[in-house]
Amino acid sequence: MTRVPIGLSTASVWPRTASAAFELAGELGYDGVEVMVWADPLSQDVPALARRARRTGVPVMAVHAPCLLITQRIWSPDPEVRLRRAVEAAQDLGAPTVVVHPPFRWQRRYADGFADLVTGLEDTSGVAVAVENMFPVRRELGVRSVEMTAFRPSIDPTDVGHRNYTIDLSHTSAARMDAMALAGRMGDNLRHVHLADGTGLRKDEHLVPGRGDQPCARLCEWLVERGFTGQVVVEISTRRARDPADRVRDLAEALLFARLHLGETA
Repeated sequence: MTRVPIGLSTASVWPRTASAAFELAGELGYDGVEVMVWADPLSQDVPALARRARRTGVPVMAVHAPCLLITQRIWSPDPEVRLRRAVEAAQDLGAPTVVVHPPFRWQRRYADGFADLVTGLEDTSGVAVAVENMFPVRRELGVRSVEMTAFRPSIDPTDVGHRNYTIDLSHTSAARMDAMALAGRMGDNLRHVHLADGTGLRKDEHLVPGRGDQPCARLCEWLVERGFTGQVVVEISTRRARDPADRVRDLAEALLFARLHLGETA
């Protein structure tokens, strides 16, 4: 049985920096980190990331392109340039995967060429550009609420069809989407997993796996049954940790959950 590598997203230690993620990943026994490129200066500095990986012995497993609303100016205001920079960063860091969100609805030119851009980048770089599932938002309009998507064409990347996908279980929870059905649609093109949990609230909870109602254990076991050759990355929120020890306990619990359900005993 092929061992599935388990990484730690640098977003999991926020508001601490990517530097803390490298240190904690090494201390707890994660196989590497996924770098979320955002306001943290280290996350934007590829040579500095390479030095940190060498110093800690913790490799960069994946790069998450800057595609949040708060990261629209990082590297470039042009989303195509940001994605290209993320792929170049992955090449420089030896990371096999870039995670990217579908285009926002207002990014019309980018959205029109997105599928071809992703395919072209994969062809020329050898990096898998794994498109992630998202979730709708609800707006209160007087006495009623309206659900709407900010993404084009939808929150489900299988509606377009890509070579590589990321499934995020906090996002399936917020979308009230059947996670196992989505994984089935992704099939052999599922490359990357953001392991987290949720309770079905209409927000991105990123709970420790096992603390919500998502099929986290079932998905991990399904991956093993299928001979999954991608990566599983713990992407939880620890921003409300009472103290550093509380954060460490959550990260350790998430790693243990992943190990147990991916068929590891230690």
